[in-house]
Amino acid sequence: MSKILLTICARGGSKGVAGKNVRLINGKPLISITIKQAIEWGKADKIIVSTDSKEIAEIAKEYGAEVPFIRPSELATDDAPKLPVLQHAVKYSIENLGYNPDFVLDLDPTSPLREIRDIQNCYDKLVNDPSCDCVISAFKAIKNPYFNMVEVKNNGKIELSKNFNSHIIRRQDAPEVYSINASVYVWRTKDLLNRNKIISGNVKIMEMPYNRSIDIDCETDWEFVKYLLNKKHQQN
Repeated sequence: MSKILLTICARGGSKGVAGKNVRLINGKPLISITIKQAIEWGKADKIIVSTDSKEIAEIAKEYGAEVPFIRPSELATDDAPKLPVLQHAVKYSIENLGYNPDFVLDLDPTSPLREIRDIQNCYDKLVNDPSCDCVISAFKAIKNPYFNMVEVKNNGKIELSKNFNSHIIRRQDAPEVYSINASVYVWRTKDLLNRNKIISGNVKIMEMPYNRSIDIDCETDWEFVKYLLNKKHQQN
């Protein structure tokens, strides 16, 4: 039986939506939605929240996650990348908890619209492909760099972000591109610990629909996610 460590990384500070990880949505802290999903998935031996916030730590424990450490401050800055945070959590688990997982699955609390099947689909895609190092959830991008995404050059003129070998008249004719939705990531532990950036090695995507892919970065995202969660709650 494979050992699975599930991580939830939740920093205390946030510029786009202040205190979003503990902000109430449908009467409960945002992070509690992801913890509940992790528990309902039921495949992880350990569910660990990595945070620098004592408030988040207490809430996480209240809803059933473990918080065996407070994240070091240098891994909790605005510009701290995700990968070292995950590597810290895994190394702590191995060195201090005596738990060496075969797989690491990460759920971002600011992308709470995922369903249990999305978690399972990501995990299955990695496990069923021995050549794959990592699977990341994503959705078909609404904007396409081959068609309607541009860059402003030094001379002030704009150009398409990516060129193609022929002129593209319709968006449907452009190569398909995907947006990472910051919802589900899954690695083989050895590959995670040996990486220096997330998109490296043999990384594949598991496609999710747009309506389950909203990542909360601003107040508009917050209101949209709240609306979709309320609608889902009413339908259930």
